Amino acid sequence: MTLGYVFRRFLIFLIIVWVAGTLNFFLPRLGGADPIRQKLVSQMALTGAQQMGFDEMVRAYEAKFGLDKPLWQQYFTYMGDVIRLDFGLSISNYPRKVIDMISEAIPWTIGLLTTTTILGFLLGNLLGAFMAWPRAPKFLAYVMPPVLMLGAIPYFLFGLILIYVFGFVLGWFPMFGGFSAGTVPTFTLESILDVLWHTVLPAISMILVSTGGWALGMRALFMTTQGEDYVIFAEAMGVKNWALFFNYMIRNALLPQITALAIAMGQVVSGAVLVEVVFGYPGIGSVLYAGIRALDYYLVQAIIFLVIVAIGVTTFILDIIYPLLDPRITYRRA
Repeated sequence: MTLGYVFRRFLIFLIIVWVAGTLNFFLPRLGGADPIRQKLVSQMALTGAQQMGFDEMVRAYEAKFGLDKPLWQQYFTYMGDVIRLDFGLSISNYPRKVIDMISEAIPWTIGLLTTTTILGFLLGNLLGAFMAWPRAPKFLAYVMPPVLMLGAIPYFLFGLILIYVFGFVLGWFPMFGGFSAGTVPTFTLESILDVLWHTVLPAISMILVSTGGWALGMRALFMTTQGEDYVIFAEAMGVKNWALFFNYMIRNALLPQITALAIAMGQVVSGAVLVEVVFGYPGIGSVLYAGIRALDYYLVQAIIFLVIVAIGVTTFILDIIYPLLDPRITYRRA
């Protein structure tokens, strides 16, 4: 790998981020909705009173958020702020800063989704490889139907089933929130155990469903490696079954799955929106959902932009380290 190649890939990464950021700016504005007017109308509906000088109030808030400026000027202001990671003030939660709202929510999402994504990846790929291996234990044949079923169920739907069974009927786990009502999360043992207890159901829903998806993908990939020449040659040389399984077959079948894992890890920043909404989990997905409902341009743009950057960074890193994962891959010119 040459420095020239790394520079070209980094340049492509910057162009992708710029194009995505541009679309991220213009797309929310294509609907023609007025977030300031809608927010003020909803506030008046709560109080039941008609405010005098409503139009003047709307214009004042638009000037405050810079929405009274021409679109091209808003765009250049937006791009300049994004470079400094300054996403402005939230329209729906004024005068809170968008970056502060994201900073509070993102540790919850990263903690939940990083753990569930990695566990689902490891369990799913190992299970999928065993299902395709002729020498695997026979009882694994009975695992295939549940895996097929779990892989086809959306996260949030399976989460609703878990809430009903284990939260409502059995009462074993809490049904809502990331911690007990009336408490503030701290780094004490009692608070940590409380947070983990609230995380069990959303984590199980995501791990089991993602395990099914990873297993089905690995099963198909693993079956294609069984007829490869290097596997047949290794069998003829008397390589032990477990060495053949891990060193020859899984190692080669795992490469496309690693690419999918990099993309999945990049999407961790966005959170599992519907899962977090269903469980009332205080992560970035819940913040994004609330921002979309309130037409909060700045909040939605910031979260989507961070997702784009995260996916771009993980893909860029994966592209650079691929030759280390598979020595057959090279970026040198022939």
